[in-house]
Amino acid sequence: MSLIHELMDALRCLPGVGPKSAQRMAYHFLERDREGALRVASAIQQAVEKVGHCKQCRTLSEQTLCTLCANPKREDAQLCVVENPMDVLALEQSASYRGRYFVLMGHLSPLDGIGPKELGLELLADRLSCGEVEEVILATNTTVEGEATAHYISEMARSKGVKTTRIAHGVPLGGELEFVDSGTLGHAISGRQLY
Repeated sequence: MSLIHELMDALRCLPGVGPKSAQRMAYHFLERDREGALRVASAIQQAVEKVGHCKQCRTLSEQTLCTLCANPKREDAQLCVVENPMDVLALEQSASYRGRYFVLMGHLSPLDGIGPKELGLELLADRLSCGEVEEVILATNTTVEGEATAHYISEMARSKGVKTTRIAHGVPLGGELEFVDSGTLGHAISGRQLY
C-alpha cells in the first residue's frame, strides 16, 4: 500500500470520516498544509502517550486527578454518571452542574461483552459505599443500552441508600413540536412536571 493510501486509510478511523473525506484531508495535508499535518501528528502522538484516566472519575486527564476532581469547590454530595468524557465536557459547558462525575467509558452491552466490570462499576460501588455521595444523577444516553445501564446503576445506588435521579429528556429549548420525533415527545409527555 502506498503512503498516500496508508494515510487515507488511517484517517478513516476517525468517526464520521468516510473514504472521500479521508481523501480530501490527506491531499489537503500533502498539497497545502504539511506544517499543519506535522502539528496534528505531534499532538496526536503526545496525547496518546501522556493522557490517561483520572483515578477518581475516570475521565481523560494528563494528571492522576483531573482538574474537576482536584477542585475542592465541587459538591461532593452529588455524583453525575455519564457514558464518556465528551458528556462531562457538555455538562461543564452548560455551567449548571457543580458536583462530581463518574465516567463509565461506555454502557452495558452484553452482546459486545461489556458488563459491569468493563464499566468500572465496582469502583462506583466503592465510591457510593463511603457515605460522601447523597445523590447519583444518571446522565446516560436514552438508547436501550443507556437506559439499561441507568437502571442497573440506580439499583446499585438504592442498595447503598443513595438517592437516584435521572436528567430530564424531552423537547429542546427553542424547539418546535412539529420537528421533534415521536419518541422524544413521548418522553417529554410522560416526564412532565408541575408548572
